[in-house]
Amino acid sequence: MFEVTNMSKPYFAKFETPKEISDAAYEALRQAKQTGKVRKGTNETTKAIERGIAKLVIIAEDVEPPEVVAHLPIICDERTVPYVFVPTKANMGPALGIDVGSASACIVEAGEAQPLIDQVINAVQKLKSA
Repeated sequence: MFEVTNMSKPYFAKFETPKEISDAAYEALRQAKQTGKVRKGTNETTKAIERGIAKLVIIAEDVEPPEVVAHLPIICDERTVPYVFVPTKANMGPALGIDVGSASACIVEAGEAQPLIDQVINAVQKLKSA
């Protein structure tokens, strides 16, 4: 019948994020949730980007349908907001302190996560310019 193959990257994922960077993004989200401010979900993330308050946007790659989050990299690029892709929305939920996965989230106030956020942003800039 159908052969299960390794899922390819969704069309909106503009670059490959190494595991250590996506792990750092989850951790930055967790720290910012505890000591700063985060927004969870695609609608809240979109509003934060448009209002210019998003410091770092985290987008899950396993979102179905992909159109749910496909606009986020575009508006992030338009407004020069850094963003990073993570492999799964299931890991985003626990980082945000919720019981369900989240397609996207953003950090609005870094709190103690600032050094980690800077590290993720610098790594992503290198990936995008490579």
